[in-house]
Amino acid sequence: MISPGSGFTNFPWDRLDGRPLIFASLGTLQNRLPQIFRCIAAALAKSPFQLVLPLGGGLSEDELGMLPGDPVVVNYAPQRELLKRARLMITHAGMNSALDCIAHGGPMVAIPIAHDQPNIAQRIVYHGCGEVVILDQLTPETLRLAVRQVNDQPRYRERTQSLAVEIGRIRGLEPAADIVERAMETGSPVLRDAAGSAAVA
Repeated sequence: MISPGSGFTNFPWDRLDGRPLIFASLGTLQNRLPQIFRCIAAALAKSPFQLVLPLGGGLSEDELGMLPGDPVVVNYAPQRELLKRARLMITHAGMNSALDCIAHGGPMVAIPIAHDQPNIAQRIVYHGCGEVVILDQLTPETLRLAVRQVNDQPRYRERTQSLAVEIGRIRGLEPAADIVERAMETGSPVLRDAAGSAAVA
């Protein structure tokens, strides 16, 4: 049994059976589209992967119905803990999910749905972190091919892991907090000097 991460003891960790894991999430806003969940399950039903499919509060398991391949379907799941174990993530290309994937060095297959997600999906492709399947071309076969490509070609994981190192080196939140605090203290804009450090204008 894989031990749970802190704060998520209700996740059925004992159902994870050791197969390579794919984590698929549509977030908590654009998750009322049962046809996408059904397509994801169908795409992976006969694959060597185990699928974890959180519904994010948009649908109930009863509304979704029986899915092929016996995926682990839950209302919510510990995304970051599962991404540590996942081969890849199938994502709606929300900003938080994309950054979580990169932080854990895991590549993605994006299915953008709305808002800024198509643009984020294109950045995922541009930076070599994954592939995109646009919604009007989504079928079990197109998704299966994208998953196979991202899983089988090491360049996606290598590029994502490289970006994870870069992001970790930047320490984005700490400099941002410093800039906000300095601006509030001085009442002046905070700009970067030639060395890249924040300096009061």
